[in-house]
Amino acid sequence: MILTGLKIKEEIERGRIGIDPFDASKLNPNSYNVTLANELFVYADPLDAKKPSKLLRLPFKEDGFRLFPGRLYLGRTAERTWTDAYAPMIEGRSSVGRLGIFIHATAGFGDVGFNGFWTLEISCVEPVVIYPGIEIGQIFFHEVSGKKTYYGDDPDAKYQNNDGVQGSRLWRDFKSGVKEAL
Repeated sequence: MILTGLKIKEEIERGRIGIDPFDASKLNPNSYNVTLANELFVYADPLDAKKPSKLLRLPFKEDGFRLFPGRLYLGRTAERTWTDAYAPMIEGRSSVGRLGIFIHATAGFGDVGFNGFWTLEISCVEPVVIYPGIEIGQIFFHEVSGKKTYYGDDPDAKYQNNDGVQGSRLWRDFKSGVKEAL
């Protein structure tokens, strides 16, 4: 089941969901709109899944920032979210999708216990100008069943308690014993 907007608000008031900053006007029938923070990044060097990658910060100007097709931009939500009770997910808003902007490639699913900002994997199909503060996506919450194991219980969790945009940490999987396929 997915929580309704009114249930999301109720769970925030109960302390079972956190959204900071929270603005009740961003509640939808079954989600909460999140906004784009004021920073974008791109990878500075060619990518290698086995190696950490350096990020290059791209500043927003007063007239926004033009995205170009064929390029991956990493952004983040301005809101920090957390919940030990639900599985959060993020999707783009239809108004953003209708501009040909995608806010995640494959990482729209959050874990129970996640606490942090959502890193957005932004791409587009046509050149388009975006601005910090736009309501770029929506968070929704699924009820979970079964014994819960919490993302926050793992001290080595790759993306837990982040303070901003994080590039891929897939390279850590190789250091922890992931073997190459033959």
